[in-house]
Amino acid sequence: MRPRLDFTIGRKGISFRILDIVSVALAIGVAVLFSMHAYGAGSGPSEVSVQADGKDYLYPLDRNVEFKVTGPIGETTIQIRNNSVRVADSPCRDKICIAAGWLSHNGQWTACLPNRVFVRVEGGSPAAVDAQTF
Repeated sequence: MRPRLDFTIGRKGISFRILDIVSVALAIGVAVLFSMHAYGAGSGPSEVSVQADGKDYLYPLDRNVEFKVTGPIGETTIQIRNNSVRVADSPCRDKICIAAGWLSHNGQWTACLPNRVFVRVEGGSPAAVDAQTF
């Protein structure tokens, strides 16, 4: 006779057998491993990619720097501090790029569309997962 392990839950007598428990544990394990791979620490240093006026600029995220890039309506000031980046000042009307605040995670970005400036944090894990992936 084979050993049998049943767990009964509630009044309706829902029972779980060994293979049910093993299947659930395996699914949880796969989900945890995927999450660790997808959202884990990056394998390399992060960089800030800035696109403005048809040019691309790369800055390391671990240096404290403030610089200006020129767009069609004026200069946009970008700050890098404490492994984060933000648009500090921009000549645009709505200032949505400034309201985005500090960006520090791979794949985060902000843009000043009227001034055609795009700022993105890049690097780290080669298989970054973001909302577009799902």
